[in-house]
Amino acid sequence: MNLEVKPCAYLEANCQKYDELVKLVAFTDYVYSQRGEILYGERAFALFLVSLTAHVEHLTIVGRLNREPRTFHYPLPATVGFVGLPHYSSLTKPLSVASSLVRSLQRFWRAIDDADAVWLLGPYPHAVAFALLALIRRKHLVLGVRQDFPAYVRSRRPNRRWMHFSADLLELSWRLLAKRAPVVVVGPELERHYRHAPAVLQIAVSLVTTDDVAEGERAAGRSYDGDLSMLSVGRIDSEKNPLLLADVLAQLRKDDPRWRLVVCGEGPLAEALQARLVELGLEQHAEIRGYVPIDGGLLDLYRSSHAFLHVSLTEGVPQVLIEAFASGVPVVATAVGGVAEAAGEAALLIPPRDAPAAVQALAQIAGGAELRAGLIDRGLALARRHTLESETARVAAFISSPNGAGPTGA
Repeated sequence: MNLEVKPCAYLEANCQKYDELVKLVAFTDYVYSQRGEILYGERAFALFLVSLTAHVEHLTIVGRLNREPRTFHYPLPATVGFVGLPHYSSLTKPLSVASSLVRSLQRFWRAIDDADAVWLLGPYPHAVAFALLALIRRKHLVLGVRQDFPAYVRSRRPNRRWMHFSADLLELSWRLLAKRAPVVVVGPELERHYRHAPAVLQIAVSLVTTDDVAEGERAAGRSYDGDLSMLSVGRIDSEKNPLLLADVLAQLRKDDPRWRLVVCGEGPLAEALQARLVELGLEQHAEIRGYVPIDGGLLDLYRSSHAFLHVSLTEGVPQVLIEAFASGVPVVATAVGGVAEAAGEAALLIPPRDAPAAVQALAQIAGGAELRAGLIDRGLALARRHTLESETARVAAFISSPNGAGPTGA
């Protein structure tokens, strides 16, 4: 997959014209590391940010820089500026967060000296403080929201009440800021949460290109007569509920032993998932592959799979769903966050933590050619509307507009 994005006709057809490309500073509370001369991002969202360079004069990314050796997978090109902030390991350590924030304020103040626009994804303590600095300096401020932050914190730290309170306070602060600044949100649920902003752009974070969707169309005719492969992609972490995958596979194979599971991703629960598979006697029928690059085999895995299963407990609109839709594979996903409205009839939706519901949906896919065809066709149509080219063009046009008055639909 070629991540070099060229300006597309979408801008001319759908986006408000603007005379000059902007110098953009973008902040996410993600971690970056350096190996040699190359900076690497912790999350795949770094690739989405990098692709904005096709539509702005210059992009500077601001993020935490971990100087310890880390294996991250998403390189930043030399053409992208980077401002590293003092690292803190977790929001569970408020003193470390506060220390990082105090030392970060001056760096951010300098980073936006020449910026025409500032895009801050939050709500995080640093993002709230940076938004106030941007307003003080009269910079064109645009906010960003990728997921329901209070729900995310509660799913990860269910017993830490002080973190729940802090998350609610940060969310309230972000919504108050959104009464003054336009907002880019992921999914329809967050669009409703921020409906009082001056302007709201709903997007899907997509890393698939128009060419990728064409490849997915060619893969859609896979046979279901032999062995069946179920794919799951994502961080192997608590909010993704990965241990449920083992239970689904165990129940699924009782009635149809053709099924096997492939999991792509890394995270703190990888060993626990492997142990659960062994406990259920499934180690010969499942494989945890770790990180697989989207342009280095991951899309091929989507295209060769017979079903994609996503069992997360909290989401905005996960980019892995767009990848699955673009690959012409039927999708089963939990109806959490903005998934139900974003996916519509392109996926079979199930309640979270419900292994029997997942098993039933996958069995329907395996046995129903007409059902499969409908899901695949609707998924491909959705993916065509949310390619990397179109989504980054929409975001850039929205940010570049003086009043955030670019395209507002999904």
